[in-house]
Amino acid sequence: MGVEELGRDADGDTKVAAKPGKRDSIFRRLYVGTGAFDVVGKRKRWYIFFSVLVLVCLASMIFRGFNFGIEFEGGTQIQMPAAGIHGVITEDQAKESFQKALGHQPAETQKVGTGAASTIQIRSEVLDAADVAKVKQTLFQDVGPIGSNKQPSVQAISDSAVSASWGGEISQKALIALLVFLVAVVIFLAVYFDLRMASAALVSLLHDIFVTAGVYSLVGFEVTPATVIGLLTILGFSLYDTVVVFDKVRENTRGLLGLTRRTFGEAANLALNQTLMRSFNTAFIALLPILGLLIVGYLLLGSGTLQDLALVQLTGTIVGVLSSVALATPLLVDFKMRDPKYRQQAERVQQRRASQERKAAGDDFDASDDDALAKELRKEKAYAAAASVPARIQKQRPSGKPAGKRKR
Repeated sequence: MGVEELGRDADGDTKVAAKPGKRDSIFRRLYVGTGAFDVVGKRKRWYIFFSVLVLVCLASMIFRGFNFGIEFEGGTQIQMPAAGIHGVITEDQAKESFQKALGHQPAETQKVGTGAASTIQIRSEVLDAADVAKVKQTLFQDVGPIGSNKQPSVQAISDSAVSASWGGEISQKALIALLVFLVAVVIFLAVYFDLRMASAALVSLLHDIFVTAGVYSLVGFEVTPATVIGLLTILGFSLYDTVVVFDKVRENTRGLLGLTRRTFGEAANLALNQTLMRSFNTAFIALLPILGLLIVGYLLLGSGTLQDLALVQLTGTIVGVLSSVALATPLLVDFKMRDPKYRQQAERVQQRRASQERKAAGDDFDASDDDALAKELRKEKAYAAAASVPARIQKQRPSGKPAGKRKR
């Protein structure tokens, strides 16, 4: 298959290079999952990448800020049917009429719905009664919206005041829900896995929230209550992907402290490669309905709520799968290697490999190493068999009925 032989592995089999030959495509390496992508070994590069990304997002949030919607800052919303005396009313026509009436453009103009039921919504800062009346009169003269009586009417144009406190209440409840979710996640992962895995997953989740918010600040997307709600929905996806990888890490490292074939970092990197294609496939499948929601909500229905919800999910899904693969597992390895037991096990692995190299070179070596290695290999195979084969429980006979042939 175009791979390079590097000698013999600890069990006597041919050891294959991490870098495949020319015939091995990246897709084959993804599906095979033999550890060809050294994510954990190059984790310092990933730490630098994520650190720069976080710093850029932090600088944008501090100096650029967010583009908050009318629900957070308060304002006036004017709404009218999209059908006028000259045909369908466009967003540009409504914006021009607003600017003619008040001398400046509105904060946002959008078309909601399709067909005869579609409407035009104009959002701006807080307007007094005189300004609202002036805008309505200008819109009536320019586009003539047709009301329910099939005739142009000023009464077809409605207005409403939006309070900034409503968006604040939504954000406060979302923040409480986020804190409860994070606490529940830490408790669950600490019980299901261990505290180090829970800590790595928590850092990954906080990274996803921070970077997603930073992207909104960088690009200038409008932050609405739908954005806040959508931000909470991406956490479940990121957590799911992290749990899948961690479960494979736990399977690969079961009984590792008693073995000297791989270090914890190497076993974790192998688990990451074994679940890498699953993570990409899951992200791809998750992005399909999100893209459909974005297309339907923006192009067909013109709904701002669906657009905002899809945008935050699209951003969070991409950031979440990246952090699950390149941040959570490397952090877990660093947390684990702080334990002296795992450092000592890594030293024994290096000593065993040095002994194997001396044996391959023909130098003096202790013959008892082969017996110890064979014993460890048998233990590793037993752990792998126990993890992959379900336990079989012998079916018990009903009590009170003796075994044997039944008398006729």
